[in-house]
Amino acid sequence: MDAQWEDEVVDDDARIRIVIAEADPLARRSLRDAVANQGMTVVAEASTGQEAIDLAAFYRPDVVLMDDRPPSLDGVAAARSIHDPFPNVRVVLLAGEPDDRRALEALRAGAAGYLSRDFEPAALPRVLRGALGGEAAISRRLAMSVIESYRRAPRGRAGLRPVRSPLTDREWEVLDLLAGGAGTEEIARTLVLSTETVRSHLKNLFRKLDVRSREQAVREAERLRDAVV
Repeated sequence: MDAQWEDEVVDDDARIRIVIAEADPLARRSLRDAVANQGMTVVAEASTGQEAIDLAAFYRPDVVLMDDRPPSLDGVAAARSIHDPFPNVRVVLLAGEPDDRRALEALRAGAAGYLSRDFEPAALPRVLRGALGGEAAISRRLAMSVIESYRRAPRGRAGLRPVRSPLTDREWEVLDLLAGGAGTEEIARTLVLSTETVRSHLKNLFRKLDVRSREQAVREAERLRDAVV
């Protein structure tokens, strides 16, 4: 594994512990310098997405600061692989060419932030502290895109889900939109997925709910919701 670890264990538990994942050594150094002497410690550095996942599992840092498109594994996929088993680890992606659709996909995958590389380095410590405090590390323009995405979501009891359910969170998102009358292409646009992926989710939720049509799936979802209200 082509990764770098610090030789000494960080003793000060109050310091924010960071893993930096960036293929360019100069960029890694720049990010390290931006958080130096700011109550933060870079506990490890990685050059690929897979290394970022491995280091996050090993160190359980507070933050993983990662290139949006690192070698070996896409940044969004890496963010999901870190967030799912370690939801307390905040993943913040850095993009060379920010794209709102891509950013929304990253946030849905569990990333706590999506920033442009043009972001002012001096403000990075403040932004990372905000992410740890529950704030989203995103631009104002992206914040509006997130709001618009929620405005397009179906109303009513959509989003109400039983604690115990055979469906994944993503399958519930698809089912919520389906219940609101959305077709396959609209679901794909709203969730920033391909139509093939949406069809795959529909097939899986049909199987799990033991239904044969979209109408039956919606009725079964309502039955499940009735059990929690």
